[in-house]
Amino acid sequence: MRTNLGRIRALDARAVALSSGLVRASTVADLPRPTPCAGWDLADLLAHMTAQHRGFAAAARGDGGDTAAWAVTASTDAVAAHEAAATDVVAAFAGVSDAEVPFTLPEFTTATTFPAGQAIGFHFLDYVVHAWDVAATLGVPFTADADLLEAALPLALAVPAASTAFAPELPAADGSGTLARILSRLGRTPRAQDLRRAP
Repeated sequence: MRTNLGRIRALDARAVALSSGLVRASTVADLPRPTPCAGWDLADLLAHMTAQHRGFAAAARGDGGDTAAWAVTASTDAVAAHEAAATDVVAAFAGVSDAEVPFTLPEFTTATTFPAGQAIGFHFLDYVVHAWDVAATLGVPFTADADLLEAALPLALAVPAASTAFAPELPAADGSGTLARILSRLGRTPRAQDLRRAP
């Protein structure tokens, strides 16, 4: 089934905007805070997010095989570096004209490419979850729109159990809402406020 490129691109841009808004709310003093990503503080998470944006932007422009584009690098201003990369990846995706254009994503595999629509879906799911990671790190509410979460859930459920892109799945409580199901599926433990806010 062909992906609706316009729809997944719009969803992704909203997830990037959501995560970027949370990143902009952080300060230098927040960078040592531990995150839900085991072993990472906020500085590590922002460096990862920035590198992923750059890598996906390169893939959208046909240069995803350049491993330097995916490299995690130190920055004297992690928030500004993230902002620039986030703006760039949205612009790069906007330049993709066909959902079947191949993306090279070496962090997933070098054995095959992925159609653009599917690859942008990977990025979309990642940034819904990373937005929550930042919110949880800062101890602030996570306010993703219901339709964003509903679009992310089937993608989360499709992540293979053996995938190393996310932490191992955790059991979800009976009656869990959409957000809690996404988080549990991808190895995160929902907060009490997330359970209350879940659609």
